[in-house]
Amino acid sequence: MNQAPRGFANIAPYTVGMVRLEEGPLITAQLTDVEGVELHIGMPVEMVTRKLQESSEHGYIVYGYKFRPLVSPPIASSPSTRDGVVAT
Repeated sequence: MNQAPRGFANIAPYTVGMVRLEEGPLITAQLTDVEGVELHIGMPVEMVTRKLQESSEHGYIVYGYKFRPLVSPPIASSPSTRDGVVAT
């Protein structure tokens, strides 16, 4: 995203992907920690909590979920270690 919506301009540009969760739903989410990573459809990702917005004027910080390429292999396909894949 090069043209970020209001409230997200301070983090632009950023990467967005479609992630299919193991439970089935397909969601749109920001991807993080992708510098130097060759993204591809079907790659495993994991959910992480990260800063989404910050306003020094009002003094608030908003945290939420983003997805990053899987750092370590999943242990017995546990939902807590493998959350989804970049979808088609």
